[in-house]
Amino acid sequence: MTRVLIVDDDVALRMLMAQCLGGAGMAVDEAADGEQALASFERQRPDLVLLDVVMPGLDGFEVCQALRKLPHGENIPVLVVTGLDDTESLEQAYEAGATNFITKPINWPNLPHQVHYALRLSRAFAALKNSEERYALAARGANDGLWDWDLETDEIYFSPRWKTILGQQEQAVGTNPEEWFGRLHPEDRGRVEAELKAHLDGATPHLESEHRIRGADGTYRWVLCRGLVLRDARGKPYRMAGSQTDVTARKQAEEQLLHDAFHDALTGLPNRSLFMDRVAHRIQLARRCTGDLFAVLFMDLDRFKVVNDSLGHILGDQFLQAVSERLRGRLRVIDTLARLGGDEFTVLLEDVPDVATVTRLVERVQSALNEPFNLDGQAVVTSASIGIALSTTGYERAEDMLRDADTAMYRAKSLGKARYEIFDRQMHTQAVTKLKLEGELRSAIEGHEFSLVYQPMVSLATNGLVGFEALLRWRHPTRGVLLPEAFLTLAEESGLIVPIGRWVIQEACRQMRAWHEEWPATSGWFMSVNVSSREFAQPDFLAVVDRALEGSGLSADSLKIELTERVLIENTDSARRVLDELRQRGIQISIDDFGTGYSSFSYLHQFPFDVLKIDRSFVKDLATEDDKQEIVRTIVSLAHNLGMTVVAEGSEQPQDIPKLRQLACEVGQGHVFAQPMDGDAIAELIAQELSKKAEAS
Repeated sequence: MTRVLIVDDDVALRMLMAQCLGGAGMAVDEAADGEQALASFERQRPDLVLLDVVMPGLDGFEVCQALRKLPHGENIPVLVVTGLDDTESLEQAYEAGATNFITKPINWPNLPHQVHYALRLSRAFAALKNSEERYALAARGANDGLWDWDLETDEIYFSPRWKTILGQQEQAVGTNPEEWFGRLHPEDRGRVEAELKAHLDGATPHLESEHRIRGADGTYRWVLCRGLVLRDARGKPYRMAGSQTDVTARKQAEEQLLHDAFHDALTGLPNRSLFMDRVAHRIQLARRCTGDLFAVLFMDLDRFKVVNDSLGHILGDQFLQAVSERLRGRLRVIDTLARLGGDEFTVLLEDVPDVATVTRLVERVQSALNEPFNLDGQAVVTSASIGIALSTTGYERAEDMLRDADTAMYRAKSLGKARYEIFDRQMHTQAVTKLKLEGELRSAIEGHEFSLVYQPMVSLATNGLVGFEALLRWRHPTRGVLLPEAFLTLAEESGLIVPIGRWVIQEACRQMRAWHEEWPATSGWFMSVNVSSREFAQPDFLAVVDRALEGSGLSADSLKIELTERVLIENTDSARRVLDELRQRGIQISIDDFGTGYSSFSYLHQFPFDVLKIDRSFVKDLATEDDKQEIVRTIVSLAHNLGMTVVAEGSEQPQDIPKLRQLACEVGQGHVFAQPMDGDAIAELIAQELSKKAEAS
C-alpha cells in the first residue's frame, strides 16, 4: 500500500487531503509542522510527501532540505502545495529539492492521480538510476572502454576508459570519428572500415574486430572492438554503440606461443616445422617459375659430442649459439638457417643462379666454422659435414628434399668429415638398401640368426693354443653367411650393436666355460671378445659383463675385452673408471688395431692395458719390409716396458712367424695358424692339441 505523509499546519486542509487519498486506497500519515514531519518521516518512511510551504517553525523549504539529507530521503518524491501565482515559492522549492508541485485551490478528484503519477515517475527514475549504476559498474568491472556513435550527427562519445586504454587525457580526445580511425594502424584501417561497413549494410549481425590502435606514446596496442547498430522503422542505421577491450597482453602471448612453436628455444632459429614449411612453399613456387634453382643443405657438426662432453652442457649450448650466430652472418638475407636439434642445422638457399654458387656458399660456411670460437677463454675449432640437395632433382615434397640432403651429409661424414657432398640417385638407392638392412638386422636379432666362430690364438714360443677370439657371423636367410664388415657399421649407427654385443659376450663366455669343463687342461686358456664404442658407453656395460660371467660360470681371468682407440676417444672421461673396474674383476684389457690411430702411443700410458694387438697392416710382409720390422720392434719394446703382452694379428705368411719370434712377440693370430671355425671344429682342434701334448709328454 502506498504511504503518504501530509505536512500542513491547516487542520482542515490536512483532513481533506487525508480523506481524498485514503479513499483512493492510500495509507496517510499527518504532521502539523516541520518537526513532526521529520519525526514521522523517520518512523514511517513514506513513499511520498505532500508539503505545505508556509508553516510555523520550520517552513516547507527547510523541511524539504532536511528530508533530502536523511538516509532514505534523497529519492522520495516531495510535492509542494502552493498557490497558483506563487512562482517565487516554486523556484525556491525546486532549489530546496522539491520534485513537483500541486496548486491551490486543490483539484480534489485529480489529487490521487497526481500522487500516483509522481510515484510512477519517481520509481521509473529510480529504476533508470539503478540500471545506469549497474551498467557503469559492469563496464568498470569489465575494464572496457565504451563508445557511442550518433550516425546522424557523425559524432562519437568516447568513455574515459576508452581514452585511458590509449593513455590519452580526457580533453585530448574529441568526438570526431577520426579520433578513432585516425589512430588505427595503417595496415588495419582498411580492414576495420570494411568490417564496419559490412555491419552497417546488414551483412553481419554485429561488429567484432581485432586491430591495432596508436596510443599517446606512439606505440600501438591491440584492442578488441565490439559494436551493434540501431535502425529506425525503415531499417536505416541512426546509432551505433559498443566497447573496446585492451587485448595487447593476449596478442603478445599468442605471438610468443606462435614464435615458440616454430623456432628453436636455444638459438632462436627456425625449427624443423618452420623450415619444412618454407621448403614446401619454395617447391610450390618453383612449379610456377621453372628454371629457378634452390638448394637445401643438411649440416652436422663434426665431433660435437667430444666438445660437449669435455666442456660441459652449458658451454656446449653456448657453442651452438655461437655457431648459429656465425652461420647467420655468413649466409645471405634471403636464405633460411634452421636448427633441427642437437648439432644438426639446415639451410634453404634461395635464388641461386647455378651449382657453382651453391658450392661457394657451402665453402663460405665451412670456412666460417674453421675460425676458432672463444668459449669461456678456451678456443674451440669445429667443422661440418654438409649434404646438398638441389632443386634440379624435381622434388614434389619438402620431406624428400630434406631426406636426400641428410643422406648426402652422411656420405660426406663417412668419407672423412669436414666436407660436402651433393646428393645423387645412387645415394638414395644406397640409403634404401641401408634401411632395408637395418630392418633385416632387427629381424635377425629376434630370429636368432647370429652365431659365433672362433679364431685360435697361438703362443709363438710353443706353437700351442692359448686362447680364442670370438668373431660374429650373420646367417642371412637369403644372402648366406655375412661377415661383420657387411653390417657392423650399420649396427653401431642404429644402436642395434648393443643387444647384439650383449649376446656375443654371453655366448662367448658360455662356450669358453663349456670347453673348460670338457677339457680341464684348457683352464688357463682365454676368450677374447671385441666391444664397440656404443656398447662400452652403455651405463650397464659392467653389469652385462658380470651377468655373462655369473651366468656361464667362467672365471674372470679367462675373459679378455678388446677395445679400439675409437672407444677410448669417444669415452675418455668414463673409460678409465670402467677399465679399472674390469681390471679389479680380473678381466684383462686388450687394445686392438694398435698403430692405426693418431694417438695410439699416448693412450698406452693413460689406460691400464694388459694386451697390445699389433694391427695386421704392420704384420703383413713383415719378413721382407725392413721399415715394418722397425715399427714392430718399437711397439713391442714399448709394450714390454709397460708390462703388456703383444699379439700379432693377421699373421698369414709362414715366413713372417720367425721374424715375429725374433722381435719377441708372444702371441700370433691369423690364417697361417688357423681359420676362424665354429664351435664343433674348435672342439676337434682342442682334442687334437691336447692329444699331441699327451703324446709328447
